[in-house]
Amino acid sequence: MLPEWMADAPPHLATDWHVFARPAGKRCLVVSCNGITISRLRNGSILHRFPSALPNGSKRDISGPASSYSILDCIFHEPDETYYIIDMICWRGYSLYDCTAEFRFFWVNSKLMETTAGDPPSTYHRYRFSAVPIYECTLQGLQAAYSGSTPYVKDGLLFYNKHAHYLAGITPLALVWKDEACSQYVIDTDSKGQVPSEQHIVLDLQEDGKLTTSDDPPVVFGSLDNEFIQKSNLRPGNLLRFAVKDERVKLVDGKMEISELQFVGKPNRARAFADSHSKALFQYAARHAPLRIEDLVASIQSNNMELESTDVEMEGKGTNVRKLGGGHGHACSESEAMLLIFGVGWGGDYWDRMAPQRPRPVAAAAENGGSLLHLHLHLHATLPVADGMDE
Repeated sequence: MLPEWMADAPPHLATDWHVFARPAGKRCLVVSCNGITISRLRNGSILHRFPSALPNGSKRDISGPASSYSILDCIFHEPDETYYIIDMICWRGYSLYDCTAEFRFFWVNSKLMETTAGDPPSTYHRYRFSAVPIYECTLQGLQAAYSGSTPYVKDGLLFYNKHAHYLAGITPLALVWKDEACSQYVIDTDSKGQVPSEQHIVLDLQEDGKLTTSDDPPVVFGSLDNEFIQKSNLRPGNLLRFAVKDERVKLVDGKMEISELQFVGKPNRARAFADSHSKALFQYAARHAPLRIEDLVASIQSNNMELESTDVEMEGKGTNVRKLGGGHGHACSESEAMLLIFGVGWGGDYWDRMAPQRPRPVAAAAENGGSLLHLHLHLHATLPVADGMDE
C-alpha cells in the first residue's frame, strides 16, 4: 500500500484520517512462516532472513498449520535495528486486507502485545519489532505526530484514511507529507546526495519510447526517439532520470505537464519503480509553493468549525453530539468516543491550549483487552467503508 504525496489537504482531515510520524529507513514486507522470518524490499530482494518472536517466526516457535503465516508492513530503522510496524496485512493466517485502517492499527498493537516481538534481540529474536504511535488527525494529534518525540528518526508524516482497506499499489487513501522540520530530505537529492538546481524525476521507458510514471494508469511525461534509445543503449523497462526546467512545467487542473525533459542518466540500481505523478507534483511544489503545516492546521480548524455548526443544528433537534466529547469544542468521531469512554481525554482545540498530557495513540487503548475490541467492532459497524511500499 503506497501513499500518494499530499499536494493539498484532503476533505474531512480531522474526522476521517489518522496521522503518524514515518520512520526513516527501508520500507519492506516482513513474513514469518515455518520457523523463519524474511523481510523483502520493494524491488523483491531480501533484506534480512532471521529468527523472530513473531508467530512461527523461529524454529522454537512453530505452531499451528503451515498456512499460519503473518505479514507485516514495516520500515527498518537502521540506527536502532528495529522494524517499525506501520500496517498489518495478515496475522496467523487471518487476512486483514478487507479490514479498515482503523481496525488494522488497533490489531497491530493488541496482537503485538501477545508476543515478545517487542523485546530486545536475543538468540531466537534477531530484531526488535515496534508499532508506531498512531493519532487521530485532530489538532493535538497532528501536533504530537509533527513535533512530538519518537524513538526513531522522522521522515515526514503519513496520513491514512480510517476506512481504507489495504490496497496493493498507490492509493489516495494514504498520503505522505513532509517539510524541513520533520524530515532531513524534503527535496530529492542526486546520486551524490546533493540537491540539484533543477527538479529531477525518474520515469519508466516503455516499448514505444514513452516515459511514464508508476501510477495505474501511468501518466506520460514525454518520449524518446528510437535513435536516442539505441545510441544510449537503453531498453524498455529501464528507469531513467531526467532534469526538468521550471519554465517547461505547467500545472493544468491539478495535473503536471512537462514540455521538455533533459536526460541525466540511470538512477541507483536498487531503485524499483518510477516516480508517481503525485511525487513529481509534490517536488515541484516543494521548490515553489509548498504545502505548509499551517495549511494542514487551517484545514483541521475549518473541519472543526463545520462540525460545531452541525452540533448546533443537532442540538436544536434534541441531539447533542458535542457533549460526548466532554465539551472540548468539536464533535466526536466514533474513534474519539471509543477513547473517551475509556477515559482518554483530548484537551483543547488549539495546540497552545493543550492539556499537559498529550493525546495517547488511538491503538494504545488496546491494553483494555477484549471488551475494547467488542466496542470497537460495534462502533466500526456504523462506519462507511471505502473501496479499496513507499519510495
